[in-house]
Amino acid sequence: MKDEELKKEAETAAQAEVNGEDQQAAGEECQAQEAQGGAEDTQESPEGAGKEEKKGFFKKKKDPRDEKIEELTDRVKRQMAEFENFRKRTEKEKSTMYEMGARDIIERMLPVIDNFERGLATIPEEEKGSPLAEGMEKIYKQFRKTLEEAGVKAIEAAGQEFDPNFHNAVMHVDDENLGENVVVEELQKGYLYRDSVVRHSMVKVAN
Repeated sequence: MKDEELKKEAETAAQAEVNGEDQQAAGEECQAQEAQGGAEDTQESPEGAGKEEKKGFFKKKKDPRDEKIEELTDRVKRQMAEFENFRKRTEKEKSTMYEMGARDIIERMLPVIDNFERGLATIPEEEKGSPLAEGMEKIYKQFRKTLEEAGVKAIEAAGQEFDPNFHNAVMHVDDENLGENVVVEELQKGYLYRDSVVRHSMVKVAN
């Protein structure tokens, strides 16, 4: 009886040892599989990164239609800028031509004003109330008013300091009672058109 019990205990111990070895082998196999899986993941990661890079590349690539729209938009902007420059240049040329034409007409009208002033200056005192003298005076004043409204005005001369930008000295006189370079007399009126000299004043200058 004791022999059978000892035999069973030996068999049980042997079976337990075998089971332990199997469990250890299974554990080692599981660890090996996990390690292999990690290695495979590590090996596959560059491929995954490559896919991500390709995906990013395709995302960054522009649509040909968008490029065409940008090209057309840029072309329209350039044409608009060129048109604006053309418009400004045309307006400037038109203004210059208008001003040149206006100056030419004003220069032609100034001798007429000079003749009116000379004519009025020669009227005797006793005839200044006559219809002819009054008519000439009215026409002269209307003429001057029209020119002033167009931007023409006379240059101040008598009693002013001589300024070569506005005055043309044709005579000099010595006078101790007057300062140096003072306009003593205006021999012919000068005129400005929009602050630009059309004709310099012809003057006599002291000292």
